[in-house]
Amino acid sequence: MKTPPLPNLRANLRDRQREETRAQILRAVGRQLEHRSLEELSFAEIARDAGVGERTVYRHFPTKEALLGAFWAWMQSEAFRQPPKAAEGPPRPRRADRRLREAITASRDPQRPMRILIATDAWEPQVNGVVRTLTRVVGELQAIGHQVEVIHPGQFKTFPLPTYAEIKVAIGVYEPVQELFKAFEPEAIHIATEGPIGLAARRICVEWKLPFTTSYHTRFPEYVSARLPLPLAAGYAYMKWFHKPSGRLMVATPTMQKALETHGFRNISAWSRGVDTDIFRPLAEGEAALFADLPKPVFLYVGRVAVEKNIEAFLALDLPGSKVVVGPGPQLDELKAKYPKVVFTGSKSGEDLAAHYRSADVFVFPSLTDTFGLVILEAMASGTPVAAYPAPGPIDIIPGSAAGALALTATEGLREACLQCLDLDRQRVRAFAEGFSWRACAEDFVKNLEPYPEPEKTRFWRRLRRLARVRRRRPEAA
Repeated sequence: MKTPPLPNLRANLRDRQREETRAQILRAVGRQLEHRSLEELSFAEIARDAGVGERTVYRHFPTKEALLGAFWAWMQSEAFRQPPKAAEGPPRPRRADRRLREAITASRDPQRPMRILIATDAWEPQVNGVVRTLTRVVGELQAIGHQVEVIHPGQFKTFPLPTYAEIKVAIGVYEPVQELFKAFEPEAIHIATEGPIGLAARRICVEWKLPFTTSYHTRFPEYVSARLPLPLAAGYAYMKWFHKPSGRLMVATPTMQKALETHGFRNISAWSRGVDTDIFRPLAEGEAALFADLPKPVFLYVGRVAVEKNIEAFLALDLPGSKVVVGPGPQLDELKAKYPKVVFTGSKSGEDLAAHYRSADVFVFPSLTDTFGLVILEAMASGTPVAAYPAPGPIDIIPGSAAGALALTATEGLREACLQCLDLDRQRVRAFAEGFSWRACAEDFVKNLEPYPEPEKTRFWRRLRRLARVRRRRPEAA
């Protein structure tokens, strides 16, 4: 076997040392955020904590934007046991574009058609509440008359997250997202997620001084903190930095709004959810239930089969009858082996999924990390009462609804809530769900948007096109 040339060995050693130094710096950022706010974060303190020179920190991360973007990517990659990405290079010099004024908040007609751009890292074929919400809202917006452009992972090169192949992460998105912005010339921009596409869209909006809104769909700081030796404060510091320039941060429930306010978030607006009451409906007279052969009652869970969903809190309960789990996820094989008496059906969609909802006696929602739980409304629309912990989402929907029951605490009483649901009137459960509609959800979304001031929006895009033509003719002008 040939020995690699000495220069190659030296280059490999330098690369390993560079990656280790980079990881040391990012770990130091996490430790620093445990004791100080993101605004107080100092390159000198980070260098001292990491045991490197301050110039070394700047060499790897020339700006705070680059440092924080890399820190967020590193947290995600570590949470999914993925090697960290290469460090960002210095930003390319660019000619300053004309700046738009700050976002306006004056009242306006929400029915006026607009060109709305939505940037999201979660899109079909992923199956989760975020994707269902966005796809339904986009459909309603188009039905109202708005023109909608969605920037999503399917438009870029992607790689699957290790241990979670269903989730595809886009790479090399910054310049292509810029071009999509220019081609569509949006009047309003919404950034739905904090991943690579969301980061690219945020960077463009901040650099060009474009007003935009964001939404908070996942309690990622709690998720990361549970998997990594990182303080909860580190995750929230990043999320606060990400959403700070947003004109409005949309959240699904009052409980989630209060929770974020305690962490220092601002400009928070309510944006509720809807449910399709045509697809998700109770059993029709004479219609056979799917679970006719299973011992009754049937307790159902629908969603990702993953550790953050707290599914074992349901599967470990001593309940009569049968338990059914619908959905894919990285924990599926592990839980199948551990709970052989539970029926695991895998992924379901459309009419097949709706039939599972209406055939169950109780829907169980054990998650403590969701911000809403769209499956709760889908179950209720099917006439199936919901048992859950008093977490954001359930605690905003279930009390006083006659459509479900809450556990006593976030760790106790789920079994009792499941049994209470067996006595609820399924017609009243359905009636409660009929009060939620996707049209109202879409209208709330439009009311929360931050459109460009008139007439600067047209002038801005016209000037940007002219600048692009100048650059093509005279590259040195850039």
